[in-house]
Amino acid sequence: MESFTLTRREAASLLLSLQGRIDRTPLAVMQEAWRRTHPTALPPVFEKLLKSQKPDGLSLTDIVSLGNRIEYTNISITGAQNWVKRDFKEFLGSPRCGKKYSFEQAALLFIIEDLKTCLDFESIRSLFHILFGKPDDDTDDIIHPTDLFHTYSSLFEELDKNDDQLLDVSGHETSLRNRDALMENMIVLRTSQYVEKHTALSNGERESLRNALIIALVSVQAAYFHALSRRYMNATMFLHGKE
Repeated sequence: MESFTLTRREAASLLLSLQGRIDRTPLAVMQEAWRRTHPTALPPVFEKLLKSQKPDGLSLTDIVSLGNRIEYTNISITGAQNWVKRDFKEFLGSPRCGKKYSFEQAALLFIIEDLKTCLDFESIRSLFHILFGKPDDDTDDIIHPTDLFHTYSSLFEELDKNDDQLLDVSGHETSLRNRDALMENMIVLRTSQYVEKHTALSNGERESLRNALIIALVSVQAAYFHALSRRYMNATMFLHGKE
């Protein structure tokens, strides 16, 4: 039996369903993940969500617990507290739903976890200012955090049809040179097709959104390799009796 995990798309769908923004219920999203993983038990954070008829937000502990059920993700409560209190205070500082963080804030935490595999915090903050404008004003967002998380998660699954955690790249003919650009070209093409639909955005905003999606897709790919490397490092340390 495997442990209960969510793909990024499932996690994003769960946040959207908790907001009431998609037709599927939180239970339906969890059932999809359950059928895929066949776990022995439902983790406490999911039991809590199912018992809450309509939760208005999540505690930081619950966000971290939920985040660590996303495949190839490793968020520590200490790290999340540092993001909230220091590194991303302007975006995450105060809970927006009483003592709980909003689902948009939860999405931001998951996005930070993904992007930090490739970007430093200063770069992530700069990107957030471009995408989300003023942290306390959602009306100036190019895209909302939950939508960004769901979009790049869905695009990654679309570009990884065989679900081997590697983006599917074709065209590796031996006669071709510069094959290192094949993946980049594929990602640029698909993200460009996506942003073309957002006709309400200016050309500059569409380009910024496309670039953000490219960064996120590459970061998710890197997260897989990062988790794989960490797993073998932990195994090596265990063999030598070290923590």
